[in-house]
Amino acid sequence: MVETARLKIIPLTYPQLIQYLKADNKLENEFRLTNTGRMISDDVKEMVETFTLPKMKGVNKHTYLFYTFWIVIDKASNTIVAELGFKGTPDKLGTVEIGYGTMPVNRSKGYMTEAVGSLISWAFLRDDIKCVLAETDETNAASIRVVEKNDFEQFDKRKNMIWWRKLKP
Repeated sequence: MVETARLKIIPLTYPQLIQYLKADNKLENEFRLTNTGRMISDDVKEMVETFTLPKMKGVNKHTYLFYTFWIVIDKASNTIVAELGFKGTPDKLGTVEIGYGTMPVNRSKGYMTEAVGSLISWAFLRDDIKCVLAETDETNAASIRVVEKNDFEQFDKRKNMIWWRKLKP
């Protein structure tokens, strides 16, 4: 778990991630969170079922942290406000990619900027991580603000996608 003054950021185990996808409030009940009627988009559900869950099967307790969702909980409201995570383990150069999303009702409140910054700080405590990458759509101003506020630098553009990196200090 990673914690800030305002947020708890918790990596989900395999069974918890399955519960998260069901969006039936059982995960919220397990963590004693306020039920909000949270929903999962079809795109996210499909991505998790086809990529994330198969990758998580059979990995050890340290490796799964790079495949699962980390839920972002606002301490004041005791609700899940966002999710983020890595898109795999560090490569041989020590690079990982991060992805993230904020629940629509919780956008523009600084949650994701804070969560991304905290997860990057956690990652940079590890010896095997030297660089964090992020990919944003050129039209997604909010996502671009998140990486800019976390001191990422743009290093590539492919079609409508902008690639960002942050090097370990």
